[in-house]
Amino acid sequence: MPSITTIHESLPYIDEPPTESLLSAARALITTERQSIPDDAHHALLPLPYTPQFLTPLLQSEFTRLSSSQPPPKLSALDLSRYNSLPTQPSPSSTSSLQPELSKAYISHSYVSSRRAHLALLDTYGKNAWLTGNYFLEGELKSLEKELAEVKTEIDLVTLARKTQQEQAGPEMKMLEENWKAGVGRVLETELATEGLRREALGVLASRE
Repeated sequence: MPSITTIHESLPYIDEPPTESLLSAARALITTERQSIPDDAHHALLPLPYTPQFLTPLLQSEFTRLSSSQPPPKLSALDLSRYNSLPTQPSPSSTSSLQPELSKAYISHSYVSSRRAHLALLDTYGKNAWLTGNYFLEGELKSLEKELAEVKTEIDLVTLARKTQQEQAGPEMKMLEENWKAGVGRVLETELATEGLRREALGVLASRE
């Protein structure tokens, strides 16, 4: 993971907002730099994309089938035809010929009995379990909302402190900037005067020769 060495100096409460010409120049520089460096679909500072670990090859193939179909087909994992009414059968020639249909009837009876038991349990205890689950979810939601409000308050306090510090330091920074500009101007004036004296001295020496 690369280290971040770039520091963006931002003093929004002191600096003047950039003009349109400055913004256009900045956008042009950004465009030029982006052309020299290809875009990274997954930024180096970001973690690798999440890959589910529970997807078995069977689930993956099913998801692929569903995503490739337009519109997605209905799931047919459960064969509901076994729970339909049994078709009318002709008179059996022997008892063994009824064995497959009898097995299907047993399966249907077991499923319906189990389903009725589950529905009875759901009718008796499902409401309380649902209300209990909602109660805990509501408590978790309130805790998250409280934490969110605290974080927003901290952000507001940090922003206010930042604004206050910048406004207090603004006059001093402007004075230092003016002094720096004046100092740079005096340095340039000194360099120009020095260059003038050097040329004058060279002219005097040349005239003596």
